[in-house]
Amino acid sequence: MNKVRTRTNGSTRDYVYETIKKQIIHCELEPETKISENEIATKLNVSRTPVREAFLKLAEEELLGIYPQSGTFVTKIDLELVEEGRFIRENIEKAIVRDACGSFNQEQLMKIEKNLVMQELCLEKGLIPDLFELDESFHLLLFEGCRKVRSFKMIRHMNSHFDRVRMLSISSALNWSVLFDQHKAIFQYISENKPDLAEDTMAQHLKLVNFEKEELISRYPNYFK
Repeated sequence: MNKVRTRTNGSTRDYVYETIKKQIIHCELEPETKISENEIATKLNVSRTPVREAFLKLAEEELLGIYPQSGTFVTKIDLELVEEGRFIRENIEKAIVRDACGSFNQEQLMKIEKNLVMQELCLEKGLIPDLFELDESFHLLLFEGCRKVRSFKMIRHMNSHFDRVRMLSISSALNWSVLFDQHKAIFQYISENKPDLAEDTMAQHLKLVNFEKEELISRYPNYFK
């Protein structure tokens, strides 16, 4: 018989939280899917207490709806939360790229360039989950270079519904090349110390979801609130 994972309650809760959150964002758990503490505890080989704690944390992000008489369900994507998350990201990340211009050293620039090489490879191979993770890493590298990692973590907490739309967009092959070209342009403008152009491109990059929403709603009508 397998042993229950020997993590502390906190680390086990975080493990369960990150696992379920990733499944929701990657649409492995679709909106309105019913899940239970027992089911998740068995599947992940953990006790029920950290699962319950993870459920509550996911409910705070409005990724799960917990209804005492009915059960726990994956929520539908809320477009108001998508827009709020997008708005926050746009305004903070414009400031981040402006700060990055003229301050990133060669090592920091090389990390971003390596990320772009991997993005291009994933585009060619159609590796969707990897592309999403590389997109996330691209933005994290900008925050790391500006020593604002805590800000990135705060944004992640508020961007769950925005990330769900981003993943749907990537999975649906909407604007792949546009996303990649914008990443390359942002990198170029940071390298050349052109803050106005870097900021404008980041704003366009994070507004792209506004042009994709209608197409995604028509393709996945049951996913949206």
